[in-house]
Amino acid sequence: MRKLLASALALVMIAALSGYGFWTLQRPEGHYLSDLRIELALNHGVPGDNGNLLGVEPLLYPSDYQNLQRLHRKLSAYLEQARAQGLVGPRTVVVLPEHIGTWLWARGEKNELYQVTRSQEALQWLELSNPLRYAMAMLSASGDDRRTDAHLRMKAQQMASDYQLLFGGLAQEFGVTLVAGSIVLPAPYIKDGVLHTGSGPLFNSSVVFAANGSPLGQPQRQQFPDSETRRYIHGGRQQPLHVVQTPAGRLGVLVGSDSWYPSNHQQLARQSVQIIANPVFLSGKGSWETPWRGNRHQQAAAALALQRGEVSEQTAWQRLTQAADASVSSMSVFMRGQFWEQGSDGQGFAHQAGALLAGPPSQGARLLNLWL
Repeated sequence: MRKLLASALALVMIAALSGYGFWTLQRPEGHYLSDLRIELALNHGVPGDNGNLLGVEPLLYPSDYQNLQRLHRKLSAYLEQARAQGLVGPRTVVVLPEHIGTWLWARGEKNELYQVTRSQEALQWLELSNPLRYAMAMLSASGDDRRTDAHLRMKAQQMASDYQLLFGGLAQEFGVTLVAGSIVLPAPYIKDGVLHTGSGPLFNSSVVFAANGSPLGQPQRQQFPDSETRRYIHGGRQQPLHVVQTPAGRLGVLVGSDSWYPSNHQQLARQSVQIIANPVFLSGKGSWETPWRGNRHQQAAAALALQRGEVSEQTAWQRLTQAADASVSSMSVFMRGQFWEQGSDGQGFAHQAGALLAGPPSQGARLLNLWL
């Protein structure tokens, strides 16, 4: 009798595990309609031989990341509308916002992950749907927030491949230089023209793609991670800032709040930078008008010209991002949209010849154009 009960129990457990294993492999996709409209919020200067900086502030949601086709359709629709307005050419440098690649961790998951309203619920679905990947990632996770580290590490190679396929493909499709926002990956590097992940800590990095779809230089790591991500993203100061040559001029990328620090602008100036792209993610709906949060966890922040709470987020970003050399043109581009309960804010702007250039505020997707 005991043997019979044990055998029956073993069969039930095998059936349950088999059913769970089968369930984790299922990835049905729901129908999804996306808003492809975008507003030209800033168009400064006149067309010439020097090209232009074109910022794209997309309006994105978790469902846009269910597969690469959806995300490509939305971003290519934005760029197609820019091209129809004469803003895309061989000397165009397109700038996308910070973390536009990081959300690729959500690609190819179950419908429930995109339908829940809170990020913690979404992450629980991620763990349940990928038990082996998650367990292995936890073993190699580092930092003070090992769970978040594991969420980003568990699909890192897939994310890196998707990132290059999507954004390198867009650069080639439209014949532009493309600053692909940023993506959080473990120790990323370029080898033989391919973006790879390493086994080290996580870095928030940006890759620039040439008009033929190939990467220009190595991934640019964020030097000073902000207060919200410092528990799992490491600073990239061991690999200093670099400048790449583009058809529009010598380009440097400052990821997120790296644009605040004079030392970063000085590094780029020593390399004769002419254009600075600044992809940004500012969390919190309505945060653009709230007191500036600064970065109390970075020692270098104590020497900034502004201190926490002294001005609004808007004023701080617009003042601190201006390069000391007025001959350098720059553009800051913000992520827009809603990821579960986490909203975002910010209105993109540019600096040219010492002047601040900002279009009227709006809530939808935006284009920002600066003729060089």
